Amino acid sequence: MQAKQSPDPRVRVAISLGSNLGDRFANLHVGCTALRHLLTDARVSGVFETFPMYFEDQPSFLNACCVGVTRLPPRELLAYTQSIERMAGRARRGGRYGPRTLDLDLLLYGDKIVQTPSLTIPHPRLVERAFVLIPLAEIAGRWPVPGTQWTIEQAAARVGADGVRRLDQKTFNEMEIVE
Repeated sequence: MQAKQSPDPRVRVAISLGSNLGDRFANLHVGCTALRHLLTDARVSGVFETFPMYFEDQPSFLNACCVGVTRLPPRELLAYTQSIERMAGRARRGGRYGPRTLDLDLLLYGDKIVQTPSLTIPHPRLVERAFVLIPLAEIAGRWPVPGTQWTIEQAAARVGADGVRRLDQKTFNEMEIVE
């Protein structure tokens, strides 16, 4: 009798990165470096400058997205991303949508839909945010968004690219990651 093989525990994930305080590009670089140590087969989008949403009286953001593979369950991955934010100097105080040194959001976890009090996947506002969809479409455009009939590319086309400008500089995929 042959033992039943368990399914492959590796899962493809998408994480967004944003910063609007301090050296925004350096903050994204810190986040990308940490994510590359956490994920395998990591790819990072270009960097985009975007206007803040919801709370507009703050500096503009730099945004990017990272796609990679993990063996971590969703809640553990969320805990790691929050520890990366703290390492980059983020302090969670005050209201939502305010300025921050580094913001990492878990957008997609394979084709899973997760709804708990502390975590919702896909990210609850993913399909309305051009500042996430446009960078993510660069590296994962054909990825279907669970719970919708759209791919990332289709969702990005629906919201448009107003207020999202790609910066012409070296991408994190081309940069040497320094330990």
